[in-house]
Amino acid sequence: MALILNIDTSTDVCSVAIARDGYVIALKENDEGFNHSVLLGVYVDELLKENNMTSGDLDAVAVSMGPGSYTGLRIGVSLAKGICFGAGKPLIAVSTLEALANAVARRECEEAYYCPMIDARRMEVYTAIYDQEGNVVRDIHAEVIEENSFSDLLSTRKVLFFGNGSDKVQGVLKHPNAVFVHGAATSAANMVMLAEHKFVEKKFEDVAYFEPFYLKDFVATVPKKKVL
Repeated sequence: MALILNIDTSTDVCSVAIARDGYVIALKENDEGFNHSVLLGVYVDELLKENNMTSGDLDAVAVSMGPGSYTGLRIGVSLAKGICFGAGKPLIAVSTLEALANAVARRECEEAYYCPMIDARRMEVYTAIYDQEGNVVRDIHAEVIEENSFSDLLSTRKVLFFGNGSDKVQGVLKHPNAVFVHGAATSAANMVMLAEHKFVEKKFEDVAYFEPFYLKDFVATVPKKKVL
């Protein structure tokens, strides 16, 4: 059993949780936009101080590994690695999509496929498919959503779609087995059970060489010149 600091900055939600033995004991998060570089370190410091802890008291640090926002992932992983280096603690990486799917499956308790979606560009999402027990039905991938997306799965059973990429595709997927679950967001609280399992199984990352799972290369955009 372990005391684990969990960090999730994979989307516009900046979230930090402390968990003991797989249960959240403290949580701070903000969903008002990409302020991760300002908020993350403050949240970690405040949670530790409010619970009379230091980084030395932790057994491990878990970080949401992606896919998701390139900048957000780098901020979260950089801080997580810094804490691990400084305190000599192991690093645990948790799939952003798996954590979200696990949380929704536990809440809904429905025999269905679970499809978390993280917003990418235009009609593209980062997604995967899991069953109710968390088994992978379709691996993590980037998908451009069209009318026939997931038709093979939708023809066999209900599919629950959720996450910050699901709203924009709701008007496209019209199959009667397509169900949209609202209010499901990325959170460090979603990570704690998966992180605890990985700690027990000693599935740790190499702190020096670990990199987030970006899925796609970062593409910088150059603002257009104003016409005078």
